[in-house]
Amino acid sequence: MRKFLVVLDDSRECLNAMRFAAMRAANTGGGVAILSVIPPDEFNHWIGVGAVMREEARERIHAHFEVFAKWMRDKQGVDPELVIREGDAVPEIISHVQSDPEVGVLVLGAAVDKKGPGPIITQLMRNSSGLPIPITVVPGDMSKERLEAVT
Repeated sequence: MRKFLVVLDDSRECLNAMRFAAMRAANTGGGVAILSVIPPDEFNHWIGVGAVMREEARERIHAHFEVFAKWMRDKQGVDPELVIREGDAVPEIISHVQSDPEVGVLVLGAAVDKKGPGPIITQLMRNSSGLPIPITVVPGDMSKERLEAVT
C-alpha cells in the first residue's frame, strides 16, 4: 500500500497538507503516515527536566494527531498512523522515507507569507537528492473546495 507522508507541526499550512493527503489516500486506496519531529534543542536542560519536557512534547503531539486522525477516519475513511522522531526535521523526514518503503509521496503545506514556503520545504529542496519519492506541495491558502477538486 502506498502511503502519503505528512509532517505534523504547528503551522497553519499543515492543515491543508493533512486534508490533501487524506483525500488522495481515500481516492487511491492508500494510507497516511503523519510524522512529527521533536527538535533536539528542546531538551538541553537537566536530565530530569529534559525527560519531563520530552514526555510533554509527545503528549501534545498525540493530542494534535488525534484531531486530524478523527477527521480522517470520519470524513475520508482513512486510519492514519503516527510516527514520532527526535532530531532535526529534514534529516528525520529523509531518514523516515528511506526506512519505510511504503511511503510513496511526501505532502507538505507551503506557507503563504513573503518569507517563502517555509523552512522544511526550503531545506528539502536543497537536500532533495536524499529523497527517493516525489514531494507534493499544497498551498497553505488553498480553499477546502479547491482541495477537493484537485484530489
